[in-house]
Amino acid sequence: MSNKIARLALLLWVVTLVVFAWFFIRGNTTAGSDGRTAVILQPAERDLVLSEMRGLLVATQGILEGANNTDMQQIRKAAAKAGMASAADVNPALMAKLPLEFKQLGMSVHRDMDDIATAAADGKPATEILKMVSSTMSKCIACHSAWQLK
Repeated sequence: MSNKIARLALLLWVVTLVVFAWFFIRGNTTAGSDGRTAVILQPAERDLVLSEMRGLLVATQGILEGANNTDMQQIRKAAAKAGMASAADVNPALMAKLPLEFKQLGMSVHRDMDDIATAAADGKPATEILKMVSSTMSKCIACHSAWQLK
């Protein structure tokens, strides 16, 4: 009898793990009205994600302004504000609702910001930093082309 209970418990554990993994990969999504995938969030969660995106735009503007003025300190500060440290306190429940590709793109943008901050601190030329920003912006465009927040 205890062998059957152990098997049932193991089976339930595996099913739970598979369901969680599926949800973690797919997120809480539905078909969007414009061909993109809609990520379903609570209003406060949506506001948080949009606020983070605005922060990335502010950082990008600071980087571009710093590059225009050849001010590596400004570039470093602007990029560092949007690096991985800014994504460290994200609620795990919110992260579970975001599709894996969305999470991967977002985290790669934060890593890119850290790389830009390091490049500025290392005195890399503005032209090289602008190439890095351009590459990062292509990720932003890919994300906004694929996803919408509901």
